[in-house]
Amino acid sequence: MQTLDWIILIGTLLLIVGYGTWQTRGSQNVKDYIGGGKSSKWWTIGLSVMATQASAITFLSTPGQAFHSGMGFVQFYFGIPIAMIVICMVFIPLYHRLKVYTAYEFLESRFDLKTRTLAAILFLIQRGLAAGITIFAPAIILSAVLGWNLLLLNVIIGVLVIIYTVSGGTKAVNVTQKHQMVVIFTGMVIAFVLIMNQLPENINFTNALDIAGASGKMEILDFSFDLNNRYTFWSGIIGGTFLMLSYFGTDQSQVQRYLSGKSVKEMQLGLIFNGLLKVPMQFFILLVGVMVFVFYQFNEAPLNFNPTAETAVLNSTYADEYKALEHKQLDLFTAKKEAITNYIDNSFIEDKAPSYIDAVVIANAEHDALRAEARALIEKVGDEQNIKVESNDKDYVFIHFILNNLPRGLIGLLLAVILSAAMSSTASELNALASTTTIDLYKRNAGEKSEEEMVKVSKLFTLAWGVIAIGVACVANLAENLIQLVNIIGSIFYGNVLGIFLLAFFFKFVKSNAVFVGAVITQAIVIALFLLNEFEYINLPFLWLNFVGCIIVIAIAFILQAINPNKDDSGLELSEIGKH
Repeated sequence: MQTLDWIILIGTLLLIVGYGTWQTRGSQNVKDYIGGGKSSKWWTIGLSVMATQASAITFLSTPGQAFHSGMGFVQFYFGIPIAMIVICMVFIPLYHRLKVYTAYEFLESRFDLKTRTLAAILFLIQRGLAAGITIFAPAIILSAVLGWNLLLLNVIIGVLVIIYTVSGGTKAVNVTQKHQMVVIFTGMVIAFVLIMNQLPENINFTNALDIAGASGKMEILDFSFDLNNRYTFWSGIIGGTFLMLSYFGTDQSQVQRYLSGKSVKEMQLGLIFNGLLKVPMQFFILLVGVMVFVFYQFNEAPLNFNPTAETAVLNSTYADEYKALEHKQLDLFTAKKEAITNYIDNSFIEDKAPSYIDAVVIANAEHDALRAEARALIEKVGDEQNIKVESNDKDYVFIHFILNNLPRGLIGLLLAVILSAAMSSTASELNALASTTTIDLYKRNAGEKSEEEMVKVSKLFTLAWGVIAIGVACVANLAENLIQLVNIIGSIFYGNVLGIFLLAFFFKFVKSNAVFVGAVITQAIVIALFLLNEFEYINLPFLWLNFVGCIIVIAIAFILQAINPNKDDSGLELSEIGKH
């Protein structure tokens, strides 16, 4: 990190925080502070929705995911366009007609207070945990790579977000996210261009794709029904659609983004914009990771990209074994580079090309085996010394490339991208957590309060959730892959909540008690299924939990309602909502 990098990094972050605070000063009523003034245009909504989902984890973990596993992860997002259409047709018109500030207000109109409260609490649990992870993810990686203090980084990121989110509420989040997305898009495009420029002169983009394809990194679509494959076309279309319906349709961190729109049309256009752009954006970020993989076919890479893990093993009794693996990797790197060069030079010769592809495949398999041996040594160090040493280095690949291969100034810009993404996602989460706590729990149970008092309470809840998020970040631990961890947490809760909303929208005969009891039972079942999968008693990838949870809560509610069809209910029929 040079002086220029520090100036760009600090300047970008302070500019975003200062601009957001200045632009939204003076929000003194609930409509402005929680509802964002109901004045957002479609492009602001679209970018804000994208920024909320695109946390720092996206820009750290996704390239690493592609580096290791290829482009197949893009299938995870295939459900987004379908979900956007359903939300635009069903969710948005109803939310707008009811003039709600949170998604969960609708559930009391349709069912009753306890169902609304349950859905709000499920949201607060999962989003409260996720908010901590979105702070922790960039903090732990930057700490490991740059040597910065982890706890201090958690606090700095959290405090920066709290400043403008407390000050300006929803409008501040929307205003800053537009500029954060500009920084993010600019940084990722520059990173891609620089990767291509640093490949050998005889390697163009087409050649790079050929190398990636020969290495198995360009296998985008998997139509198999094998549950051992976590990311397939079917898990993306079915499980992904249910996840995205839950996330964009019932998660307040997203609902609040488009509820700030000035009209139904602006809200719908904003979500359609997100639906059209999100999959290409994720494809591009994965492609950046694949190009990083190609770059390291011609440039030496560490045996493990996590510097903390390498330091730990090199200072242990396994140091000699690890160094021996590094020497093997160096020899293999030379052989693999030669195999790739031969493949590119002879790819047009039909009878020779297959043998060169085979050589590349064999070299990659041998390299993967070496990396697996290295991870095993790192894990032994952790076990023997009884310390946490993260052997999985997916989340460190892209940041390693940035710090070791980009010119001065651009390192600061890419770090600003990562921290901007962390801030934008965390701001949305804190804003939504505070709004839900204020509207669905505090206001509903405390009675009528003045506008000024409601804004003050919302600010206090924003501050409180910010402190909780920093606390979660300070005690969190790395999972296999951070982007997966966030989606796993969501999948445990989202299917159940989506089922509650679908029952509310489409099944008028189902009443509140059946839904409430069904939701409680379903949440217990989903958590049990997740734990059984974790301990390998069953095989159910986390994406399918969204579909399973949704179907179970609907089925149980149907059964309970059928058992007691005449049970009195305080909720309103869907056709009656809006008349009261």
